Amino acid sequence: MPHRLLRFGLSKKYNEPRMFRSPEQLKKSYDVVIIGAGGHGLATAYYLARDHGITNVAVLERAYIGGGGTGRNTAIVRANYLTPEGVAFYDESVRLFQDLSADFDLNLFYSQRGHFTLAHSDASLRTMRWRAEVNKHLGVDSELVDTAFIKEKCPHIDLSCGGHAPVMGALFHPPGAIARHDAVAWGYGRGADQRGVEIHQQTEVTGILVEGDKVTGVQTNRGTVETSKVVCAVAGYTPPLLEMVGIKTPLVIQPLQACVSEPLKPWLDTIIVSASLHLYVSQSSRGELVTGASLDPYPIHSTRSTLDFVEGLSGHLLDLFPFLGDVKIMRQWAGLSDVTPDFSPIMGLSPVEGFYLDAGWGTWGFKATPVCGKTMSYTVAENKPHPLIEPFRLSRFKEFELVGEKGAASVGH
Repeated sequence: MPHRLLRFGLSKKYNEPRMFRSPEQLKKSYDVVIIGAGGHGLATAYYLARDHGITNVAVLERAYIGGGGTGRNTAIVRANYLTPEGVAFYDESVRLFQDLSADFDLNLFYSQRGHFTLAHSDASLRTMRWRAEVNKHLGVDSELVDTAFIKEKCPHIDLSCGGHAPVMGALFHPPGAIARHDAVAWGYGRGADQRGVEIHQQTEVTGILVEGDKVTGVQTNRGTVETSKVVCAVAGYTPPLLEMVGIKTPLVIQPLQACVSEPLKPWLDTIIVSASLHLYVSQSSRGELVTGASLDPYPIHSTRSTLDFVEGLSGHLLDLFPFLGDVKIMRQWAGLSDVTPDFSPIMGLSPVEGFYLDAGWGTWGFKATPVCGKTMSYTVAENKPHPLIEPFRLSRFKEFELVGEKGAASVGH
């Protein structure tokens, strides 16, 4: 450790305050209780306090801040979705992301890179053209590009892809970016805490009290609190909480794995995604290659990583970048993805009055963090769905009004 840094750390004169308080006890009642101290839950608390003046809020987390899906993703931010509803929603999130570092006075390492979604077949190329036209129609910067453009932006790529799946073109999305995912959670947490929100870690919800189809309180391992509004923002852990209030959804929980390499000198300036190879990769500010694959093909509540994943992913990565053969994988992990039949989230009101649902995030939850906080805080404060999330209501499955995003959301983050 550098001597100057050690002196700073031990100096009482420059003693840094903690990022958040650690309240010793739960209060008897809160206006709003948010279950889950990941990005979505903390963002909802932040905007409730900042935009709506609702500060008597408790965020309950059974483990630690950002320890779920927020800390287990590949931190890609984009808006190049397929449906008008999805594009408008994620475009607003990208816009919010761009100002977050200034809002928080915290470096989130937000880096705009440009996002390529490669096409290896005529069918994929048609889908990319479709997405580009939908994006352009809604004012989102995306275009279909040829192989010469790809090679210019990413000289190291092997467009023949090992000879068995040549790249034929790509959807290029210039606003595509990466960010420091844990810093996003810390920023929202600190901002909420500074405005009076209480964040209770190591606090597990054991029951939700409902009387006459209305929420009245929350039971935890540290006692029971009264509240008339509860926000469920726990991603892959949603089904057990829904059982507590008797709500059924079509969610399926599947593992999603990722890994990082040893640090390398900067060489990959863009984000590369291949739906055909089930691969996405970017290079972090520390030089690591952050990469992942598609969902594991089985529903299971487990965050255990597997050798099969890293072997298959490494093979596909070498198809695109053969020179990486000697690069070491440093660590791998898995997260839980709560997937819906139409690959779009479930957000807003629920059949139980006062119970609000933020779920169904599959592989696209991190990039939606700011817009989820904005729209869910509005929904809770006004007790009506924000216009951006009205299409994502739970009742759409009964009404057969699905928002089909599989063509744009089933592989990349």
